[in-house]
Amino acid sequence: MGYTTIQILPSTRLRLSNLKSSERETYDNLLNKLMELVPEGDEEGKYSEEFRIGLLNAKLDLRRGKAIPHDALKRQLGLK
Repeated sequence: MGYTTIQILPSTRLRLSNLKSSERETYDNLLNKLMELVPEGDEEGKYSEEFRIGLLNAKLDLRRGKAIPHDALKRQLGLK
């Protein structure tokens, strides 16, 4: 299997480097570990790739303050 090159900013490379478990850990290994954080499915079955991408984007929106959690919305609407 061959390798490829990806273009990332030096600041991104530094952030990735700080997440490595050891100096010897490869970026490929690190990126695969990060991708495992996006769930592949639940008790009802596997998620489609489109759903997984949407789930990741929704989590990022929450973190960035672009959305609010469901419970907070219910409280705002007075729905318990």
